[in-house]
Amino acid sequence: MALQITVGPPQLRVHAGQTVWSSAPDGSVAGNATGGLIFRDTRLISAWALYANGATWELLNSGDLAHYAARAFLTNTEISGREGTIAPRSLGLVLSRWIDGGVHDDIDITSYAQVPVRFTLELALRSDFADLFEVKSGSTSRLGRVQSEWSAAHQTLRTTYDNADFHRGLALRARADTAAAFANGRLSFDIVLPPGGTWHACLNYDLEAGTERHAAPHDCLVDAGDSRPARDLAAWRREVTKVEIANPDQARPFIQARDDLGGLRIAVDDTLVPAAGLPWFLCLFGRDTLITSLQALPLSASLARGTLAVLGARQATGFDPWRDAEPGKILHELRVGELAHFNLIPHTPYYGTADATPLYLMLLHQAWRWTGDRALLDRHLATAEACLGWLDRYGDRDGDGFQEYGARGERGYENQGWKDAQDAVLYPDGSMVSNPKALCEMQGYAYAALVGMAEVFAALGRCDRAAELTARAGLLYNRFNEAFWNEDDGFYAFALDGQKRQVRSVASNVGHCLWTGIVRPDRARRVADRLMAPDMFTGWGVRTLSAKHPAYNPISYHNGSVWPHDNGLIAQGLARYGFHAEAARIARGIGDAAAYFSMNQVPELFAGISRHGTDFPVQCLGANVPQAWAAGSAFSFLQALLGLQPDAAAGLLHVDPHLPDWLPALTLRGLRVGEQSFDLHFRRVGQDTEVEVLRGDKAAVVVGRVFFL
Repeated sequence: MALQITVGPPQLRVHAGQTVWSSAPDGSVAGNATGGLIFRDTRLISAWALYANGATWELLNSGDLAHYAARAFLTNTEISGREGTIAPRSLGLVLSRWIDGGVHDDIDITSYAQVPVRFTLELALRSDFADLFEVKSGSTSRLGRVQSEWSAAHQTLRTTYDNADFHRGLALRARADTAAAFANGRLSFDIVLPPGGTWHACLNYDLEAGTERHAAPHDCLVDAGDSRPARDLAAWRREVTKVEIANPDQARPFIQARDDLGGLRIAVDDTLVPAAGLPWFLCLFGRDTLITSLQALPLSASLARGTLAVLGARQATGFDPWRDAEPGKILHELRVGELAHFNLIPHTPYYGTADATPLYLMLLHQAWRWTGDRALLDRHLATAEACLGWLDRYGDRDGDGFQEYGARGERGYENQGWKDAQDAVLYPDGSMVSNPKALCEMQGYAYAALVGMAEVFAALGRCDRAAELTARAGLLYNRFNEAFWNEDDGFYAFALDGQKRQVRSVASNVGHCLWTGIVRPDRARRVADRLMAPDMFTGWGVRTLSAKHPAYNPISYHNGSVWPHDNGLIAQGLARYGFHAEAARIARGIGDAAAYFSMNQVPELFAGISRHGTDFPVQCLGANVPQAWAAGSAFSFLQALLGLQPDAAAGLLHVDPHLPDWLPALTLRGLRVGEQSFDLHFRRVGQDTEVEVLRGDKAAVVVGRVFFL
């Protein structure tokens, strides 16, 4: 029997919208932990634990049932009391937790003792109302006033936090077989059980933000099948393209990725968009929201439509150095906690990202290619024009044709590409590159944005504007391939520094240049070989930084770890240039890793340790999971392996499938291109892959390699 190992942080998490409860596997939250119940960027519960006469409960097993529901099975340790000792493991306790607006906990206790038992069940909880940024840093400072009030008549404990006009609150309502009492920060229930007896309690947590109140669901988890989160998830499953694979081990990552994307949707302006991930990023996050929407286009265009609308509505219109805002720029991150409310952090929103603006243009172009929706272009054309203006006036800081970044404000981020850690951009000797920086992938994003928008303007009949953008794209292409290419290494520079010197560290960012098409075809083979060399490809995926670099650390955030979304885009880039075997190797590596992670949820990142040295992937502490663009990587790999290139305006779907031997067949059902819907079956025959149109216009499916440049 093969060794089975499950990798992932020990945790129990439920989430819906902008609410997440992160706990230990037994449902508890230690007072010094970074978990708890976080709602609208504020931690409403910072400690939570169950006791029986002061004794702890022991975990048997636990797990997530859906993104909004989880269950933990516990038993008692030895319980001492005035009426005798209750032997260990003679009681069973089931904690069921689910979210729909507020949070509902069910506590069910069953006695397996042969004699009657009596004990006091205690719930100890604390609310620190810390801002999420404080929770993440581990340093909290209370600025406002906390008040608690217990009503025995209503069995309700209400705790509130007020700082001037900022308000958060938590109302815990108990409904139990025996009444609760409250003292010293603990709810307590006197429980007497005969042999085989049971006891039940519902704990309802109502959440307050300003004048809003989010009531907990009244029903117990067993009746949650018709809840709003359950209905929303079911509707999402019906809406999206179905990926069918005969091998269940290969199918599970796609199924889980689909559900993760559905569960990570949040409502902004009553419009659903993908949040970045949890526990830290259940918010509107420009770069992640845009890339996730790009990845998900073969599933559904709904995320792209929502993202374009919500981000476009918040496009910067003026200068604000504190928030790194410039006219035409697309936001980085929007927060609604106490620190943002009082302008103590610039996330109101913060615009400190240099890639969200070209990514917006890329998404608009690709969404149009998938939908053929002329109204979509008309609706967002003014936003797109402002984005193009930003690329020219502010993205290019010194007028040399390249995109550079550097924070405008004192609290601005040092690095404003997707690798945004403080130490993410390094010279080959390990020293930090100072701003301004021109990252290689940002030139690729700008190039793809210009090429895509030229096609858009041509479709709109604005040929002069299309020609202008095509010329700009060609100029950027030539300049990039001259300034960034290093012939000795056979690779492109990671970046140009402020003196326009090449930063020759070997990094995964260059793979994004393949994705965007800015790499010269005669150089693509050397780029592909360098990315797949042993110091870059671990067997599980491509590292963010070469293992030969002096700063390499496989468990760091950006200097040697493996990021699934990064690998998905690299695979799409490799396939674009015809390197299908290499794309399949990366897809296989990330897919194999997914099978080891709990619930097949690939995390934000994992360790860049070579596969030959271990039989399972190694987690990185603190990685977000589930995370939207990590989940979306499954559909990047799908696009890479099948070569999906829609042309909805022409009523066509181009496919260039290259299934590897380990994936002999795959079926897509309900793939939408414009007004058409297709069921397609892909099958490996010898060294080739055939496609059969099971449903839809066969003449609309064109087989063969094509680039839209």
